Amino acid sequence: MERVASLADEAATVALAQAIAAVARPGDVIALAGDLGVGKTRFARAFVDALTGEREEVPSPTFTLVQTYESSAGTIWHFDLYRLSRSDEAYELGIEEALADGISLIEWPDRAAPLLPDQRLDLTLAFAAAPNARTARLVGRGSWADRLTGLFPNG
Repeated sequence: MERVASLADEAATVALAQAIAAVARPGDVIALAGDLGVGKTRFARAFVDALTGEREEVPSPTFTLVQTYESSAGTIWHFDLYRLSRSDEAYELGIEEALADGISLIEWPDRAAPLLPDQRLDLTLAFAAAPNARTARLVGRGSWADRLTGLFPNG
């Protein structure tokens, strides 16, 4: 299941993150791809805020590589794999535990592609023509296909 959404501004990115957070559950993987500065961390920040119910300090984990947040839906793991040179380095970050029972937001998922489960949501953000606009390409695999249909009932 694939959907493309036009995001007119940052508020639209936040709304998309909130909608996806509303249907997320433990064991989910959301693979966030896109160029530097396209809004992956902004999406993650809005996603975490939606599930924790408060404004969390959600820094880009570029240097820490992973941050965790407790929510009523379970532990949210926010990975930034940009600095990994080999996919197996993700084991040192706790990716096995995250994939087993957490909700995983993974920036730069291509760096750990062999470790990612088949059932996941691939979300690719891209710059659009308007200054603050973005395009989101969502590919739902496994149960995410049905959840995307629920989020985008009219196409």
